Parts: sequence; structure tokens; C-alpha cells
Amino acid sequence: MTSPKLKLAGALGHELADKRIDILRRIGEAGSISEAARAAGVSYKAAWQAIDTLSNLAGAPLVERAVGGSGGGGAHLTPAGRQLLQAADLMQEARARVQAQMEQMARGKENPLKASGLAALGLRTSMRNQLPCHIKALKRQGAAIRVELALPDGRSLFSRITRESAQLLGLQAGLPVLALCKATAVAVALAGKAADGRNLLHGHATRVSRAAAGGEVALTLETGLHLVGFAGSDSGLKVGCPAVACVDESAVVIALAG
Repeated sequence: MTSPKLKLAGALGHELADKRIDILRRIGEAGSISEAARAAGVSYKAAWQAIDTLSNLAGAPLVERAVGGSGGGGAHLTPAGRQLLQAADLMQEARARVQAQMEQMARGKENPLKASGLAALGLRTSMRNQLPCHIKALKRQGAAIRVELALPDGRSLFSRITRESAQLLGLQAGLPVLALCKATAVAVALAGKAADGRNLLHGHATRVSRAAAGGEVALTLETGLHLVGFAGSDSGLKVGCPAVACVDESAVVIALAG
């Protein structure tokens, strides 16, 4: 049976700011998933989630586990796991060189391109709405974490994610992030007619579909940011109208831009 081809681009196509690579490295050093989880400051479940996700993206198993007791037993990296760590190290070194060059170019002159914006250019996703913000607060709610995000004008946007995701991303107050959501998850209405909800983003319609059944609407928010969503056939929206976008908390995805 031939070994599956390692997909380095898939596994390393995202920023390395979350803890997945760190957990993989610690497993290689400690020979234990439970010890790696403790050292990385995440739960055993979150550590396995990280390895499962990386293995899916890499297209090959990265960790082999020896059956053990309640502590999780021993574990070691596969050849693919070791190769992935080598590639991650090379990418980190290349990234550090590019950042040093950019800092040197910007030294002594005004640089209009924010570092977070530069990093976000490498993010490829089907989600058309990408809003820069920072973590304002995190509140545990059962098995989930409710994350309060601050938009550039200080207004709040909420996201509901699992505790494991919050751990793997290393979320904490003050951390700059991107809030992502699909255009199809954004319901747009005339100001004052939106359904109740915590994520109500106010602005003005800049593009409105002329389809009889309703359709896509583009907004410029009060923050100056842009958002795309959909409105029903009876929305009454026209270009220039005050509008409000309603986004469910569970539809807001958090991504690290740097």
C-alpha cells in the first residue's frame, strides 16, 4: 500500500499563529499527547482536535498513538509529521525575513499599510465579509465561549465558538483578529425593521440587487467598513437608504491575521 502524499500547502496554507503546529512539535518532544496538551495550555480534547485537523489538511496521518490508560498512552510523530514540522520551520524563517525587510523599508517614513492588513492578504476563504477588530472580552457559556469583538469604532460584535477553538487560537483580550462571515449569513433590512439580535450593524446601502425576489445588498457601515448580505423581496431597500445588517453570533468566525 503506497503512503499518501503529504499536502504541505494544505496543512501550512494558514497562518501558524494558532497552536496546532506547537502541539504537534510538543508531541514529538514529549512522546505523549496529554503532556503536549498540558505544556501547550489546552485540553486533551483540544490537542486531538488540532492533530485531526492538521492530518486532514496534510492528507496523511501525522501522529501514531500507542494504546494506553486514562493518561492517553504514548504517541510519536510519523515521517509525515516530522516533515511537516521541518516545512513549518522553513516557512517561519522565510516569513521572519520578509517582515524584517518590510520593517526596514518602512523605517523613517510613514507606512500606510498596517501589519495586520498585510498579513490578512494571505488569507484565502469563501467568506466575503472580513472585518478587522480585536478581542474585547471572553465569557464562558456552557460548552461554548462567547467572544466580544471590538470593531474599529469600539462597537461590539459577538461570536460564539467552542472552548477548544478558543484554546487553539490562544484568544485573549486585546488580540487583533479578523471576524469573518458568509454573505448568505447576513440578513439586511431597512433601519428599524431588522429582527432583534445582538449583532446589528448599521450603515447605508451602496448596492442593491434589482431582482424581484430580493437579492444581494452591499453596505458601508458606520465604521467605514464594508459588508455584503441579502435582503428579501419586500425589503424596500434602495441605494443610500439607512440599513441594518443582522448576523447570528454562531455565524461569526474568528481568524488570526498575524
